[in-house]
Parts: sequence; C-alpha cells; structure tokens
Amino acid sequence: MHLPLHDETIPPEWIDSNGHLNLAYYIVVFDHALDVAFEALDIGTDYRRRTGNSSFAAETHTLYRREVREGDRVRVSTRVLGADAKRLHLFQEMTHVASGEVSATHEQMCLHIDMATRRVAPWPADRQAVLQAAVRADAALPVPQVAGRRITMPGG
Repeated sequence: MHLPLHDETIPPEWIDSNGHLNLAYYIVVFDHALDVAFEALDIGTDYRRRTGNSSFAAETHTLYRREVREGDRVRVSTRVLGADAKRLHLFQEMTHVASGEVSATHEQMCLHIDMATRRVAPWPADRQAVLQAAVRADAALPVPQVAGRRITMPGG
C-alpha cells in the first residue's frame, strides 16, 4: 500500500520576518500529510474513537533544504520505513510543486498508545499487518540517505 500524497498552498500568515515559511509551519504541513496517511492506514481519528488507542511522536528530525514562500504549493509524500509491535518509523518528503525540488524532509518515530492508561501498547494484529504491508510496499525503494541522520558539528 502506497500512502496518499498531500498538497498544500502556503498562506501568508505562516510567513515569518525572513519572508519564508516559519519553521514551525513546516511541521504543520508534515502533520497535515501525516493525518492523511494515518487515515489511509486506519490509525487516525476514526481508529482513536473506535479503539481508544492513538499514536504519539517520540522523536522527530526535520531537515530544511529549500525555502518555501507565501503562495508556494508543496506536496508531501509519506513512507513507512519500519514498524514493530509498538513503534512506527515514518519518513516524509516535502517537494516544491513548481520546481520539483525537495524543500524539506521529516523523520518521525511514533509510539502506539493506549489512551486509557496513556502508556505504550502493542498495535492490534490487524493494524500490525497493515503497517507491515506499508513497509513492504516501499521495500524496493532505497532508504532515504538522510534517514537516521543526527545533528553534529563539522569535525565533531
């Protein structure tokens, strides 16, 4: 299962004093795309209401590669790089629609949460199967070079 793409046009209120998309709003766009992906995987809002389970972000890493400005249209793809009994490893790429250039990438590790206890809990078997199918769907693609990247000082 390949996850759906998400397109968004950048509104003026998301622009900062440098004349480009404020860094916080990159995360908003990635989160909007994640909502779309989670609905496709049936782990979104309906899943939460139906099961009392959800997912929380445990770790994220965003790499900003190209400026995004007011009125720009961006497209976000989402891939499931890995999944186990309680975790979901995601990678997203934001592309500037007009130029085709990558504007930013976002990597995230999510934890499956039982909302009654607010503790990490295993995914139900049917969701584990869907998540593994999503991993297999993109398994032939190379792992993105920036996946797993860490922040470090040059020479450090």
